[in-house]
Amino acid sequence: MRRRDHDSASVRLSKALSWLLRHGAEKEGFQFLPGGFLYVDHILQKPQFSKFTAEDVQSVVASNDKQRFHLETESETGRLKIRANQGHTLQVADLDLEPITSAEQYPVVVHGTYFKFWESIRRQGLKRMKRTHVHFAAGEPGETGVISGMRGSCDLMIYLDLEKALADGLKFFRSANNVILTEGNQDGAVPPDFFMKVINRKTGKEISIDRELGSLGGPTDGTDLPLPESGASSVSVTADDLADEMDSKRKQRRKKKNPQN
Repeated sequence: MRRRDHDSASVRLSKALSWLLRHGAEKEGFQFLPGGFLYVDHILQKPQFSKFTAEDVQSVVASNDKQRFHLETESETGRLKIRANQGHTLQVADLDLEPITSAEQYPVVVHGTYFKFWESIRRQGLKRMKRTHVHFAAGEPGETGVISGMRGSCDLMIYLDLEKALADGLKFFRSANNVILTEGNQDGAVPPDFFMKVINRKTGKEISIDRELGSLGGPTDGTDLPLPESGASSVSVTADDLADEMDSKRKQRRKKKNPQN
């Protein structure tokens, strides 16, 4: 198999596993084992996975730089089982989440998003939408130990006042791959009151946070923000799906420029 074909197959498998383990298990007739696991041999019986092997699954898990998945061998049966570490829209019992009780543990907690969603986020906060949690990175991209929780393509960084949020009763957890998670308040949101600062990642300049509903907040340097796209809703775009979509669009543009590839 050529390298490009192998890479493409690995990407397809990774995306298919992400969808199944985070969103589609029940639709496919699966029932989660404790901790959100599914048996790998059961997964490979499904038509969309029939061309892959357990070794392929192990390779995808080992090479995933975001550590989205976790593999275990069941001690009683010797069977291989897999779960997604975070990002679920399905309720999962006994997911391996560590409660966060002190902000001192995580001095920098940041959510990556995009300018086109800022107006909605500024008004309504970060919402978990269909997912079970809003995601944050435990530090800035590139820092030691920061492997997941934010995509490199994000152009807006929202820093959380974790101490204030904890004091107000919001509950936070750390996933097995070091992503900070919260269900938010009773509305499933992290309100703007808990935003410490917002940074334009491209320029490094801070954007003002005007928390008054109905008034416009803009960059502190006076630069106009891009207007939100028509119909854009308030979404938690740390979720991997949006970044995957953007990556796919960039690849499509490259293919158009270089059709021979």
